[in-house]
Amino acid sequence: AATKAKKIGLNVENSSFDFPAIIQRSRGVADTSEKGVKYLMKKNKITVLEGSAKFNKDKTITITNKEGKSEQLKSKHTIIATGARARTLGDLKFDEEKIMSSTGAMITKSLPKRMTIVGSGAIGCEFAYFYRSFGTEVTIIEMMPTILPVEDKEISDVVAREFKKSGIKLFTETKTESVTVKGDKVITKISGKTNEEIESDVVLVAIGIKGNIENLGLEEIGVKIFKDRINTDTNYKTSVDGIYSIGDVSCINETMKPALAHVASSEAVNCIEKIKGLHAPDINYDNVPGNTYCVPSIGSVGMTQAKAKEAGYELKIGKFPFSANGKSRAAGETVGMVKLIFDAKYGELLGAHIVGNEATELITELVAVKSLEGTGESIIRTIHPHPSLSESILEAAGVAYGEAINI
Repeated sequence: AATKAKKIGLNVENSSFDFPAIIQRSRGVADTSEKGVKYLMKKNKITVLEGSAKFNKDKTITITNKEGKSEQLKSKHTIIATGARARTLGDLKFDEEKIMSSTGAMITKSLPKRMTIVGSGAIGCEFAYFYRSFGTEVTIIEMMPTILPVEDKEISDVVAREFKKSGIKLFTETKTESVTVKGDKVITKISGKTNEEIESDVVLVAIGIKGNIENLGLEEIGVKIFKDRINTDTNYKTSVDGIYSIGDVSCINETMKPALAHVASSEAVNCIEKIKGLHAPDINYDNVPGNTYCVPSIGSVGMTQAKAKEAGYELKIGKFPFSANGKSRAAGETVGMVKLIFDAKYGELLGAHIVGNEATELITELVAVKSLEGTGESIIRTIHPHPSLSESILEAAGVAYGEAINI
């Protein structure tokens, strides 16, 4: 940060930070959001019962509060939205001090000197950037050939390059054999391109999630489970009449879907509309944006280049670097690019991938284009403001069709 500040004429020597205060503020923001939701519940006359819920054989629900008092509920329609939790490595237990899930990594008030992160999806990379920014020595271990393996390879390669520049150590195509706490240290044994033991103060396990299906009495009423998810149809109906499920705890027709907060929120609205018999088209999960909040940030929607090729499409691809964008240069944020993938036959946008400053905001335009089955021409014919980062989207489409002006 000091180096960047110097480039734009600011002197921030002798600056410092208060890590516990940073964590406290982040929790305060989350608490405010939670209070906002509770207010909306009250405002809309929604009754909230706090406690654990379990189905009985007759499909009634027993709610037990912290004091051990129980009451029974009966409803015509019940939606299960219990979410998911971090998946762990084998029998390894999270203590949220030495062995952390994302929950522990968000609330710890002690800045570790060294952190090993197992898994390099969005969560792993977000925390890698966060802790490295405060000086923690970060090592990432990933089984796949690249970090952020679900992203387009050119996009994840940009993040990998910038991570390495910042001092983050990356081990790809590497298996985590064991994680052992020894005194105040944690030893992570790895195998693959190299076989070694990595010593750190904490280990963050970020290898995916597991649906919260336990202790709900689902077996009592016969709800079908697929792997660790509640299986539903496209109307969110489970195998039991009157019981529905949405969000991270469920899958649709034995197919996993993006485990994202905005997906769960959309499903909630969609499910209620379907229950009420309103016209509610099924969600098209191919049009769901995915964001990764590290630096450089990522916003993506639709197919990667590899997936589009695998699907048999002839492609037109346009890439435009932020280094050629005026506003990016003015801000001193020139890392990254916009990459657009079009069907060469019909011109339809198949995938959009952005890495760099404000990627998580810029992607929304392309989500709209893809949802409307828009084409490269429709992007090119849309006037974008100048100067703006969004001009890079226009230029990327222009590159694909030989109509770019600024590159």
